[in-house]
Amino acid sequence: MPAAELPHITADILARLRVRAPRVHCITNSVAQAFTANILLAAGAIPSMTLSADEIGTFVGRADALLVNLGTFDEERREATAAALGVVSERRLPWVLDPVFIDRSEPRAEHAKSLVALTPDAIRLNHAEFMALSDSDPEDAALKRYALDTLAVVALTGTVDRITDGACFISIENGHPLMGRVTAMGCAASALAAAFLAIESDAFAATAAALLCLGVAGGIAGDRASGPGSFPAALLDALYALDKHTLEEKARVA
Repeated sequence: MPAAELPHITADILARLRVRAPRVHCITNSVAQAFTANILLAAGAIPSMTLSADEIGTFVGRADALLVNLGTFDEERREATAAALGVVSERRLPWVLDPVFIDRSEPRAEHAKSLVALTPDAIRLNHAEFMALSDSDPEDAALKRYALDTLAVVALTGTVDRITDGACFISIENGHPLMGRVTAMGCAASALAAAFLAIESDAFAATAAALLCLGVAGGIAGDRASGPGSFPAALLDALYALDKHTLEEKARVA
């Protein structure tokens, strides 16, 4: 997919998402739940968050995609993840792995590696997390190799977002420094990728489109906000109002 086509593709996926309102079940950090849910709602998706062993199977079975964010690394989340992924396998639902903080804990890293073996459609992570997961420096060639090895789209986010499925590769330079001053921004990005995967069967296009939406909205929000307190509200407003013209005007992709 040529980079120049991404804004148009993104606008198309976003329009379809707003019509279909996919449900995304999120296994995520308790700190991130409210912001993640609000990002999904602003984009046009519907979040659910339960971890209860009695009902998570039913919730995931009625969802259109799943986010697995390691978040608070406790037994309840690990059990919920196992149950959810069993349903995902049966229903062939798309799912995103967000291996948060695996660079800080060996047990967490080993658990993430076991989840990668269950073939997520996309893995959204930062530089340190990629190094812990792949034992490689996050160079472009290493990202491509890891994507081919895992059959997952790898989305490395930071000042520049880099996304690859091993064959296609795209860089997104949108965003704003305030995105790094608000908790759960990466978690919300992963959830948005799951929502786009619920709508678009091309996992590379879906993941790149989700990150472009968040990056463009983040840039707009950064221009409007006075600091990290007002930034989340400005981001939600910008994402809610995002349209084809804005995406095509402001996208910085290569």
